[in-house]
Amino acid sequence: MTTPARFLCADAARLRGDPIAGTAPYGSVWILIEYRAGWPSNGFDGVDLEPEVKARVNSAAQAMRARVLLIRRHGRRRPNERPRWAVLRHEKDGAHSQEWGIWDEDRDLAGIVTALDAPGERGHPPVVLVCAHGLHDTCCAVRGRPVARALSEGWPQLVWECTHVGGDRFAANVAVAPDGVYYGNLDALSAVTVVEEHLANRIHADHLRGYTDLVPPQQAALSAVLHHAGPSGRHDYVIEETVRDDNRWRIRVAGVLAGLSTFEVEIHARRAPPHRLTCRGPSPSSAVYYEVTSLRVG
Repeated sequence: MTTPARFLCADAARLRGDPIAGTAPYGSVWILIEYRAGWPSNGFDGVDLEPEVKARVNSAAQAMRARVLLIRRHGRRRPNERPRWAVLRHEKDGAHSQEWGIWDEDRDLAGIVTALDAPGERGHPPVVLVCAHGLHDTCCAVRGRPVARALSEGWPQLVWECTHVGGDRFAANVAVAPDGVYYGNLDALSAVTVVEEHLANRIHADHLRGYTDLVPPQQAALSAVLHHAGPSGRHDYVIEETVRDDNRWRIRVAGVLAGLSTFEVEIHARRAPPHRLTCRGPSPSSAVYYEVTSLRVG
């Protein structure tokens, strides 16, 4: 009797050719908690902490629509430094702020709540987060850990493995925060190139899932502009106008620097047939994708 091949959602998504543009989750605030023990399948919610502390952090995070991620250095290294937490924020004006603290006891995590109301510090380099949450999804571990290893060799102070960031089928996934940029379908070689370019403020359309301060059709429109016009800085383009008509959008993407054009992009949303979208998903589900039907210089 032949043993059926193990289903891997990232392999299946690549075979289907699932588009990645327009798949970054919306958000502008990230809470990071260094946790060196094993990660539960549900991340922070499953960590054994004092209930009052966990409730305070969760309540404050929900109020700010912040994503809470557990982090660790690649290979579960246990450095001499005490474990850390951070609040990373992408401001509306494009500025980034970070607030870092340390925690030895559960109650130290209450500092996160205070940090969410503080302005934070500017000028820090971004954090590179690689989803390697194997208990949540097999592909996140199989594809994420080699990427985390390769990036850690190049940028050991910036790179962390993290829990679920969304879009398991696009593993390996990398989120750069608080820049708010998601990349997917990476391997060790492409990840090094993507991060090197990102840190030089050159964002390419290849592997770009989207900017987290934009909604999916806007992300897809911007990705189309980058495919057409070439790489750009994180804030070189802005969304000037978004007009929706049922499942179609007309989006105006404007360059803010001299020499950059303005584009009119038309997007059509379509719902794909149901598929297994995660390794552990119990049943097929249907994803929405955003197709570019027209792009012209405005």
